[in-house]
Amino acid sequence: MDDGELEALYFAITGRVQGVGFRWSMVNEARRLGLTGWVRNVRDGSVEAFACGKPPALDALAAWASHGPAGARVERCDISPAQANPALHDFTQAATA
Repeated sequence: MDDGELEALYFAITGRVQGVGFRWSMVNEARRLGLTGWVRNVRDGSVEAFACGKPPALDALAAWASHGPAGARVERCDISPAQANPALHDFTQAATA
């Protein structure tokens, strides 16, 4: 992927998003879409994520994150532009923040 095509998004997701497979499912969805980045639990019960890739794939992940996997109940999904990181090569689960 050409670095000029890279964009990135930061996600802050609240609701019932821990203990329901949200991170695992987001890793699978992001990898399916060809994105790089990470997702992690936050001690306040929310989930945050950083995704880097082409805009159509980022849009698809944003749409998925607004509802998450079965069992999740997303109350709010705040998404903001972020600085792309071309050094990332995979989408992973990161340690709790």
